[in-house]
Amino acid sequence: MSGGSNIVLDQTGTVMRMGTGIATYARNLATAARGAGYGTDLMISTERRLDPRNPVLSEVTMFDAARNPPLAWLQPTRDAVRGALLGPFGYRPQPMARAGVVIRPAGTDSPGMDTTFVAARLFEEARVSFFVHNRLARVRLPRPSALFHASHPLPLRVVGCPNIVTIHDLVPLHLPYMTLDNKRYFYRLIARLVAEADHIVTVSEYSRDDIMSLFGVPAHRITNTYQAVTLPPRVLTRSNDDIARDLANLFELDAGEYYLFVGALEPKKNVARLIDAYAASGSQRPLIIAGGEGWQNEAELARIGDDRFAQWRVSSNVISSFKRVRRIPYLPPEQLFTLMRGARALLFPSLFEGFGLPVLEAMTLGTPVLTSNVTSLPEVAGDAALLVDPRDGIAMAEAIRRLDADKDLLAELSMLGRARAAHFTMDAYTARVADLYGRLIGTPATGR
Repeated sequence: MSGGSNIVLDQTGTVMRMGTGIATYARNLATAARGAGYGTDLMISTERRLDPRNPVLSEVTMFDAARNPPLAWLQPTRDAVRGALLGPFGYRPQPMARAGVVIRPAGTDSPGMDTTFVAARLFEEARVSFFVHNRLARVRLPRPSALFHASHPLPLRVVGCPNIVTIHDLVPLHLPYMTLDNKRYFYRLIARLVAEADHIVTVSEYSRDDIMSLFGVPAHRITNTYQAVTLPPRVLTRSNDDIARDLANLFELDAGEYYLFVGALEPKKNVARLIDAYAASGSQRPLIIAGGEGWQNEAELARIGDDRFAQWRVSSNVISSFKRVRRIPYLPPEQLFTLMRGARALLFPSLFEGFGLPVLEAMTLGTPVLTSNVTSLPEVAGDAALLVDPRDGIAMAEAIRRLDADKDLLAELSMLGRARAAHFTMDAYTARVADLYGRLIGTPATGR
């Protein structure tokens, strides 16, 4: 397939970071584009400048461990100067040869990619350029492309092809007191993107209606493709006995005898209220909080460390302490999905979600779900989950008591969840992406 038929995707999140929702979305988007028959190129903003004349050293540098190089404190100043002065003139990412030297960390590669275009600090400088000039930075690639698809709002435009951008949600505008974003910058960027992008993509009907309403986007210029879930086949096919053994050995947990929350400790996730509701429910089954530390989380960390959740147990004549509320930081995907599959239920009472991927992941695994009745979550969960008002701790506690006591309810939610998850398969997602790209490019993919 010629370069002019290739889709360009920003994929820094898949290569340089692991475990975020945007990274998962970007990987699935690349898989869908490839499955629809399109060639796929990556555009990556690297932390350090690479030397295209030395592919081995370039690949090593791109995956170098995080560290503080000499004069690292000057980096924000460099970004500001270069973004302000060079942004209006545009950027020219260059192709990087794959030397095949680095043994890449799990979950950081996008297989089947044709070419990787790299530019040092591209996205950081483009943000400064937009902040100063209120214009999208122009990016010129060394060969023609059929389409550029940004997996999240980026202040840039690839010259010479249609540009589309995925806007997942408008959380910073609806919950400004719960996010650290620069709200003025975010609003200006979204307004500019919806005006200049050739098309807007989002991930739920809730988000589509929200973006149309707040920014006046005509219906024909925005498409909801939903999302897909891709889980390691090994997690889906392993026996219950194998899962139970791993849970005991890795986490000292019994299958079906704990609750799980997945997500960063940030205000919109509502973890403090979840912990209070769990305590009020009287459940003696542990509550596991799995995810990154996030921000503005003093209340959550205080509750997790609360002495009321410290207990003692006797095993093989040995007395040991354990915590009914435990936090587990970042886990490799397979361990996280093992933890999710073995849970009695996923508890996900978020205050605001553009989609809510953990809900879909849990339902795919057959794990019962309790989630919120607001924003996109009822749309994703359908009738396959217990829905509660996320601001009503009493209702949440009552729902946990039902999950604690009613095995028939658990079985029903497991069955309904698997059926609901079938609406969000990768095949269905690929078909939606293929239809969108075909409409924008004007010709369908020719196949791989």
